[in-house]
Amino acid sequence: MPPKVKITKEEIVDAAVEIVRQSGAQAINARTVAGLLNCSTQPVFSNFATMDELRLAVVEKANQLCQEYTSREEKKGNYPTYKANGMAYIRFAKEEKELFKLLYMRDRTGEEESPETAVNDKMESIVHQNTGLTEGKAKLFHLEMWAYVHGIATMFATGYLDMDWELVSKMLTDAYQGLRKQYGME
Repeated sequence: MPPKVKITKEEIVDAAVEIVRQSGAQAINARTVAGLLNCSTQPVFSNFATMDELRLAVVEKANQLCQEYTSREEKKGNYPTYKANGMAYIRFAKEEKELFKLLYMRDRTGEEESPETAVNDKMESIVHQNTGLTEGKAKLFHLEMWAYVHGIATMFATGYLDMDWELVSKMLTDAYQGLRKQYGME
């Protein structure tokens, strides 16, 4: 009898992420994950007590992948850090549509704190440093800018819009400069 192949927790999460990429978050279930791994559902339930636990691991992995987009965009050095974050967010929405939807277009009712809280704090701090606005105004500035960036990203994720990166960059610059003017920083 050949030895059993051990399916790792990481392989299960990676398979579930691939299912999301191909068919959306609603397609995650033990049978689809096992099918992709070419095994029974037993390894899924040996590694995860519930499907909700697996779904949470998929959200964490998707968040990690999104943060990798941000790190890459920042390291390229094509944009200041604040803008690089917006460009990365939009790029993630364009290239990882279903993972973007999972992270940023799901019902958040009842969720306590999201991984984006730390990112928002960092971005608000950058706005504060770059503009000299008070923390409260920097927070509002970032919220307004993020709503604009999220709108563009959502249009990419849903296939509503597709534009070249130069135009996206110009639009983010225009919005940022418009907010600076609105806040009296001409």
